Amino acid sequence: MKKGFTLVELLVVISIIGVLASLVLISFTGSQKQARDTGRKSDLKQYQAALENYANINRGLYPSRSTATGVPAETTLCTDLGMTGCSRDPRQTQDATFNYRYQSDGSGSGAASATTYVLWGKLENTSQYWVICSEGKVGTRPQAGWTNPSMGGCPL
Repeated sequence: MKKGFTLVELLVVISIIGVLASLVLISFTGSQKQARDTGRKSDLKQYQAALENYANINRGLYPSRSTATGVPAETTLCTDLGMTGCSRDPRQTQDATFNYRYQSDGSGSGAASATTYVLWGKLENTSQYWVICSEGKVGTRPQAGWTNPSMGGCPL
Protein backbone atom coordinates (compact mmCIF):
# COMPACT_ATOMS: atom_id res chain seq x y z
CA MET A 1 0.00 0.00 0.00
CA LYS A 2 1.29 3.46 -0.94
CA LYS A 3 1.73 6.18 1.63
CA GLY A 4 0.62 9.72 0.82
CA PHE A 5 -2.43 11.80 0.04
CA THR A 6 -4.69 11.57 -2.96
CA LEU A 7 -5.37 14.57 -5.16
CA VAL A 8 -8.95 14.77 -3.86
CA GLU A 9 -7.78 14.90 -0.25
CA LEU A 10 -5.33 17.69 -1.05
CA LEU A 11 -8.02 19.70 -2.88
CA VAL A 12 -10.43 19.32 0.05
CA VAL A 13 -7.79 20.57 2.51
CA ILE A 14 -6.82 23.49 0.26
CA SER A 15 -10.48 24.50 -0.18
CA ILE A 16 -11.08 24.38 3.60
CA ILE A 17 -8.03 26.59 4.17
CA GLY A 18 -9.31 29.00 1.51
CA VAL A 19 -12.75 29.24 3.15
CA LEU A 20 -11.21 29.85 6.58
CA ALA A 21 -8.87 32.52 5.17
CA SER A 22 -11.76 34.35 3.52
CA LEU A 23 -13.77 34.30 6.78
CA VAL A 24 -10.83 35.78 8.66
CA LEU A 25 -10.39 38.46 6.00
CA ILE A 26 -14.09 39.40 6.11
CA SER A 27 -14.12 39.71 9.90
CA PHE A 28 -10.86 41.68 9.82
CA THR A 29 -12.36 44.23 7.40
CA GLY A 30 -15.36 44.71 9.71
CA SER A 31 -13.03 45.20 12.67
CA GLN A 32 -11.08 47.85 10.77
CA LYS A 33 -14.27 49.80 10.01
CA GLN A 34 -15.34 49.61 13.64
CA ALA A 35 -11.90 50.78 14.80
CA ARG A 36 -11.97 53.76 12.41
CA ASP A 37 -15.47 54.67 13.67
CA THR A 38 -14.20 54.59 17.25
CA GLY A 39 -11.37 56.90 16.20
CA ARG A 40 -13.86 59.27 14.56
CA LYS A 41 -15.93 59.46 17.76
CA SER A 42 -12.77 60.15 19.75
CA ASP A 43 -11.65 62.90 17.34
CA LEU A 44 -15.03 64.63 17.52
CA LYS A 45 -14.98 64.36 21.33
CA GLN A 46 -11.60 66.14 21.30
CA TYR A 47 -13.06 68.90 19.12
CA GLN A 48 -15.92 69.19 21.61
CA ALA A 49 -13.48 69.56 24.51
CA ALA A 50 -11.53 72.22 22.58
CA LEU A 51 -14.74 74.10 21.77
CA GLU A 52 -15.84 74.06 25.42
CA ASN A 53 -12.40 75.30 26.49
CA TYR A 54 -12.67 78.07 23.89
CA ALA A 55 -16.09 79.04 25.25
CA ASN A 56 -14.75 79.16 28.82
CA ILE A 57 -12.12 81.67 27.68
CA ASN A 58 -14.54 83.69 25.49
CA ARG A 59 -17.51 84.44 27.79
CA GLY A 60 -19.39 81.26 26.84
CA LEU A 61 -19.22 81.93 23.08
CA TYR A 62 -18.02 79.59 20.32
CA PRO A 63 -16.37 80.38 16.97
CA SER A 64 -19.00 81.40 14.46
CA ARG A 65 -19.33 79.27 11.31
CA SER A 66 -22.76 79.75 9.81
CA THR A 67 -22.18 77.34 6.91
CA ALA A 68 -21.32 73.70 7.34
CA THR A 69 -17.57 73.76 6.92
CA GLY A 70 -15.25 70.81 6.98
CA VAL A 71 -13.31 71.11 10.21
CA PRO A 72 -10.00 69.74 8.81
CA ALA A 73 -9.99 72.35 6.05
CA GLU A 74 -10.57 75.15 8.53
CA THR A 75 -7.14 76.19 9.69
CA THR A 76 -8.74 79.28 11.21
CA LEU A 77 -10.99 77.15 13.39
CA CYS A 78 -8.01 75.09 14.51
CA THR A 79 -6.11 78.26 15.36
CA ASP A 80 -9.12 79.68 17.20
CA LEU A 81 -9.30 76.51 19.27
CA GLY A 82 -5.59 76.58 20.06
CA MET A 83 -4.88 73.46 18.01
CA THR A 84 -1.68 73.14 15.99
CA GLY A 85 -3.27 70.66 13.59
CA CYS A 86 -6.73 69.30 13.04
CA SER A 87 -7.58 65.64 13.36
CA ARG A 88 -8.72 64.31 10.01
CA ASP A 89 -11.01 61.46 9.17
CA PRO A 90 -8.84 58.43 8.40
CA ARG A 91 -10.60 57.87 5.06
CA GLN A 92 -10.79 61.49 3.93
CA THR A 93 -7.97 61.14 1.41
CA GLN A 94 -9.72 58.18 -0.27
CA ASP A 95 -13.30 59.51 -0.01
CA ALA A 96 -14.09 63.21 0.46
CA THR A 97 -17.50 62.41 2.00
CA PHE A 98 -15.65 61.26 5.12
CA ASN A 99 -15.04 64.64 6.68
CA TYR A 100 -15.58 66.18 10.10
CA ARG A 101 -18.04 69.06 10.04
CA TYR A 102 -18.66 72.01 12.34
CA GLN A 103 -21.48 74.54 12.21
CA SER A 104 -22.66 77.19 14.63
CA ASP A 105 -24.89 80.21 14.91
CA GLY A 106 -23.33 83.64 15.25
CA SER A 107 -22.54 86.58 13.04
CA GLY A 108 -18.96 86.28 11.82
CA SER A 109 -16.64 83.72 10.34
CA GLY A 110 -14.49 82.63 13.24
CA ALA A 111 -15.48 85.40 15.64
CA ALA A 112 -16.45 84.41 19.16
CA SER A 113 -20.15 85.15 18.69
CA ALA A 114 -21.90 81.77 18.52
CA THR A 115 -24.00 80.35 21.35
CA THR A 116 -24.68 76.90 19.87
CA TYR A 117 -22.82 74.49 17.63
CA VAL A 118 -23.04 71.03 16.12
CA LEU A 119 -20.17 68.70 15.16
CA TRP A 120 -20.67 65.63 13.00
CA GLY A 121 -18.83 63.00 11.03
CA LYS A 122 -19.86 60.14 8.77
CA LEU A 123 -19.55 56.64 10.25
CA GLU A 124 -18.23 53.83 8.09
CA ASN A 125 -19.64 50.73 9.79
CA THR A 126 -23.24 52.01 9.71
CA SER A 127 -25.16 54.35 7.45
CA GLN A 128 -25.22 57.08 10.08
CA TYR A 129 -23.55 60.28 11.24
CA TRP A 130 -22.05 60.68 14.70
CA VAL A 131 -23.35 64.01 16.06
CA ILE A 132 -22.25 66.12 19.04
CA CYS A 133 -24.26 69.20 20.01
CA SER A 134 -23.33 72.11 22.27
CA GLU A 135 -26.28 71.24 24.51
CA GLY A 136 -24.47 68.02 25.42
CA LYS A 137 -26.51 65.70 23.21
CA VAL A 138 -24.47 62.97 21.52
CA GLY A 139 -25.73 60.27 19.20
CA THR A 140 -26.31 59.03 15.69
CA ARG A 141 -28.51 60.21 12.85
CA PRO A 142 -29.23 58.25 9.66
CA GLN A 143 -27.42 59.42 6.53
CA ALA A 144 -30.59 58.94 4.50
CA GLY A 145 -32.52 62.19 4.47
CA TRP A 146 -29.74 64.09 6.23
CA THR A 147 -29.62 67.83 5.73
CA ASN A 148 -26.99 70.06 7.27
CA PRO A 149 -28.24 71.55 10.53
CA SER A 150 -29.12 75.20 10.17
CA MET A 151 -27.32 77.75 12.30
CA GLY A 152 -25.84 75.19 14.70
CA GLY A 153 -29.21 73.69 15.62
CA CYS A 154 -28.99 70.21 17.10
CA PRO A 155 -30.51 67.51 14.83
CA LEU A 156 -30.82 64.99 17.69
